[in-house]
Amino acid sequence: MCTTCGCGQADLTLDGHPHSHGPEARPGRRRVSLEQSLLARNDALADQNRQWLAQRGILALNLVSSPGSGKTTLLEQTIRRLQGRIPMSVIEGDQQTSQDADRIRATGAPALQINTGKGCHLDAHMVGHALERLDPPAGSVVMIENVGNLVCPAAFDLGEAAKVVILSVTEGEDKPLKYPDMFAAAKLMLLSKVDLLPHVRFDVARCLDYARRLRPDLEVFQVSAQTGQGFESWLAWLQAARALAPRA
Repeated sequence: MCTTCGCGQADLTLDGHPHSHGPEARPGRRRVSLEQSLLARNDALADQNRQWLAQRGILALNLVSSPGSGKTTLLEQTIRRLQGRIPMSVIEGDQQTSQDADRIRATGAPALQINTGKGCHLDAHMVGHALERLDPPAGSVVMIENVGNLVCPAAFDLGEAAKVVILSVTEGEDKPLKYPDMFAAAKLMLLSKVDLLPHVRFDVARCLDYARRLRPDLEVFQVSAQTGQGFESWLAWLQAARALAPRA
């Protein structure tokens, strides 16, 4: 069974994702061994990324969510509100197009786009090369906007200090129960688009209860990139995390 998406298939694809949905994939010990080997290699590269970041005192955060949660809009507002205070750069992960990276560059922040093709997540190898190309300044913040997917990115360490999961109120409050690995792996949850709460059926208390069943110490901020609600708390958390970023 594929450890990254639970599809029951496994094989190597050109983008490095350890599974294929084609008929050529066969069950067996070799597949399990291949998956374990790929994840072990990824973890080793993630440790190299973490050391690279620590040597420069850089905070890296891995932003994960399903598609349409508002990750890029939230990033745009975060960068604009911290301009002149914290240098920030962004690694954008999408299967196709450079639209999100273009949006980030419009804020004045450096951004590098990674297109994964058929791949459903970023991995440590991709991020390591992106960091070298971006060359973010010492003491800065790097935001890694992962491919929109609440399954595969949970299994792949990129060398980040923390995963930040974004869940919008336009999604179901039961998302944490449906995708437990992601919410268990996250250190912080941003409940986004809360300005829409009067117009949607979404039980905030139930959602938070579900999420904290998986990770009792999960921090949560309710935010709106449109109105600015909750951004003071989110930015304070970000600045505190930067001050505590590991340094070699």
